[in-house]
Amino acid sequence: MHETCTVYRTMDYLSKKWAMIILFEMRRGNDWMRFSEIHTRLGNVTPKVLTERLKDLENEGLIEHRVDTSEMPIRSEYRLTQAGFEMTEIIHQIKMWALKWKIDNKPCERLDCCKCKL
Repeated sequence: MHETCTVYRTMDYLSKKWAMIILFEMRRGNDWMRFSEIHTRLGNVTPKVLTERLKDLENEGLIEHRVDTSEMPIRSEYRLTQAGFEMTEIIHQIKMWALKWKIDNKPCERLDCCKCKL
């Protein structure tokens, strides 16, 4: 029954640890971001888990990946697709819900997430 439910199917990949945070950080970053830049922004995610989540998000069409072999070292970069960009707008709505109902954080409430460097 759950296999056909849109909510269950969507949350299957979005609820994996780090998935939504990766999208959030990519929205705050440059157009194309290197693996090392994403890793630095996240802080304490392991390279193995980050690699897995990036593959998951790419398979779901939320990010795209390109490899540039024209220079050394080889550049492996990622960016949000339109679907990924729209998902970050939903993440922002989750933030606003949390600020209204769960978390008292007035400084955060005044900040634009994609420009927030905190």
